[in-house]
Amino acid sequence: MAKFVVVTGAGAGVGRATVEEFARRGYDVALLSRDEARICRAVAELQSAYGIRALAIPTDVADAEAVERAALLAERELGPIEVWVNVAMATVFAPVSKLTAQEFERGTKVTYLGQVHGTMAALSRMRKRNQGTIVNVGSALGYRSVPLQSIYCGAKFAVRGFTDALRSEIIHDGLNVHLTMVDLPAVNTPQFDWALNKMGKKARPVAPIYEPEVAARAIFFAATHRRRQVWVGFPTVKAILANRIAPGLIDRYLAKAGYEGQLTDEPLEPDSPGNLFEPVQGDYGAHGRFDSRSRSGSWEMFTDRHRNAFWALTGIAMLSAAGLLLGRTHRR
Repeated sequence: MAKFVVVTGAGAGVGRATVEEFARRGYDVALLSRDEARICRAVAELQSAYGIRALAIPTDVADAEAVERAALLAERELGPIEVWVNVAMATVFAPVSKLTAQEFERGTKVTYLGQVHGTMAALSRMRKRNQGTIVNVGSALGYRSVPLQSIYCGAKFAVRGFTDALRSEIIHDGLNVHLTMVDLPAVNTPQFDWALNKMGKKARPVAPIYEPEVAARAIFFAATHRRRQVWVGFPTVKAILANRIAPGLIDRYLAKAGYEGQLTDEPLEPDSPGNLFEPVQGDYGAHGRFDSRSRSGSWEMFTDRHRNAFWALTGIAMLSAAGLLLGRTHRR
């Protein structure tokens, strides 16, 4: 019997790559996204390629009632939800001085409350069956904020706080429901073409950039292995650890380099789309425009997947080095 996953933000970017990864592994999939035409095209492609059942459910995750209705429909059509993945996000490229309260509210509702709504809808069902997995997708920017993305960074910090609090509650209640978080680096997705941008120049991810399939594989791994957390890409590890050591130094560095690092020299067209309040129409997929600069693998994910073997080999290498050092000392 096929397993079943729900993915939010499934119309493009990491969400689109994630449903592809689960479908390739034999899972039935429900795709939640605002753009009905886009997820309907994705459903047809997934069914044709993998022979799985797939369901498109147009949903704005900022609306808690809409997410609950989507969960009801998904279970009615495809059966009990075994995995729920919260990917949907929205951001604005602008300093705080150029943002409105409505933009902050909307971005926070999508990126933070969208994950809360999805988690609550999934957990209420998994609690009754005492089984299931919820994957919340975080970011290195949920540990180390950058200028021009205060809405997104604030929301990702909130996702992390919510996830940690809920995890303790699940443990307290003795539930066999696994809650995990996958923190991502810069990923080559369409968000850099359609996110609301007030900077006058086209946005770009800060290198090194990873293909969305790297993130999708990490999400699948987190959903099928009992890891508390998965960090994807060395930049994520570096940002998290460096901010613990020298946050003030990073503040000053980003004040100098954080603007130009996220913007290209290409002028932004006056009629450029912005998907904050309404979805952007078009045949977007998982990838953005940075394929030539993006990495298709992550050494950190390899070591996490094979951590027992990795640490065993590391231990052997350390013992061997110690043996050589002792041997040289003894011969002196």
